[in-house]
Formats: sequence, C-alpha cells, structure tokens
Amino acid sequence: MALVPCQVLRVAILLSYCSILCNYKAIEMPSHQTYGGSWKFLTFIDLVIQAVFFGICVLTDLSTLLTRDSGNQEQERQLRKLISLRDWTLAVLAFPVGVFVVAVFWTIYAYDREMIYPKLLDNFIPGWLNHGMHTTVLPFILIEMRTSHHQYPSRSSGLAAICTFSVSYILWVCWIHHVTGMWVYPFLEHIGSGARIIFFGSTTILMNFLYLLGEVLNSYIWDTQRSMEEEKEKPKVE
Repeated sequence: MALVPCQVLRVAILLSYCSILCNYKAIEMPSHQTYGGSWKFLTFIDLVIQAVFFGICVLTDLSTLLTRDSGNQEQERQLRKLISLRDWTLAVLAFPVGVFVVAVFWTIYAYDREMIYPKLLDNFIPGWLNHGMHTTVLPFILIEMRTSHHQYPSRSSGLAAICTFSVSYILWVCWIHHVTGMWVYPFLEHIGSGARIIFFGSTTILMNFLYLLGEVLNSYIWDTQRSMEEEKEKPKVE
C-alpha cells in the first residue's frame, strides 16, 4: 500500500504548478513586456503543459470516482476519452518537453549560465522558483509514470506530433527574432546561422529521442510491475 495515494500526489503536484505559474507571472521582468511575453520561453510553455496535464489527471481521478459502479455507459465512454487524452498528453508533450527543458537548461547552465540564464535574473527569480521551473519537473513526471500506466499512441503518430510541436516552437522563436531583431535565448546571438540550423535540428532529434525514451520507460516500468505481480500469484512449491 502506498504511503500517499497517487490521487493526492496529483492534486499536490497540480497545486505546486499553479503556485509556480502564479509566482512567475507576478514577477515584473523586462522580457515579459516585450513581444511574445512569457510565451516565447519554452520553460513557461512547459509549465503550462505540466499544469494542464496534471489538471487532466486530477479530473480523470474525480471522474473515475464518480462513475465507479454507476453502470452509465455514456459516462464510461466519456471517461475512456479523458483517459486517452491524459495518456496522449503525457506521451507527446509532458514527458518529452519536460525532460528536454530540464536536461538542456542544466547542461547549458553548467557550461556557461550567461548563455541561458544570466546572473541578472537572480535579482528577479528566487532560487526555489528557478528549481520549480527547471528541476522538479523531472521527478514529478517520473512519479506519474510510476504510479499510473499510460497507453502510448502509435509510434508514427506520436513522433509526428512531437515533431510538429518542435518545429512550431522553432518557427515561433525565428519569428520573434524576425520581428524584434533579438533571439529569445542569449546563446543564439553568439553562434552563426549554420550552427543555429544544426542546433535546431539537434533539438528536434532530441525531442524525438525523448519521446521514444518515455515509451520504453513506460513499458519497462509496467512490464516489470506485471512480472512481479505474476510471480507473487504463482503457487509456492514446498
């Protein structure tokens, strides 16, 4: 028996994301007032994705509780649709985008923080909020994967969806540069056009890899869990 029910964990995680988003939006930073506002940053988009995802999880839990033993086929059909939406959101957006943000942010930060998160931002964003945006995303999504089985879409449709998201964000970043003359991320100012193309292509490939990683991890967790349960059910030989 779990120490904390997974339904309670999801509510707590959802509330934490709501708190992070509210605190982030309350910060008066110059970048929030420029073209694109907070929506030009993948970190903010990811926070919204995570909050929406865990909101769907909580809604699914409530719907499951309300439709239990109801015998209403229409309610059960709607619940199956909600579960499918939850699983699709985790597979295509919440896991790959969330892990991407954590991995890329801290990799560039370790190399040269000024390229991704200038020290000036410490005057606006407290350390706990920075970790809420760039660190806790990973353990939260792993907890969700461990506590609930998620049905991944077909590999071709999943990869097509994550590619669409990646390319759309890259085009959005390029459009912002076209309008304002400035890149969203400081390190893009210091590399040439060829290097930018390679970087954008590499990020799309990485997103695809993370989608596949999530698919493999989900299968591994639940195949292992199923094997353990089957092992327990086997009759003991004296």
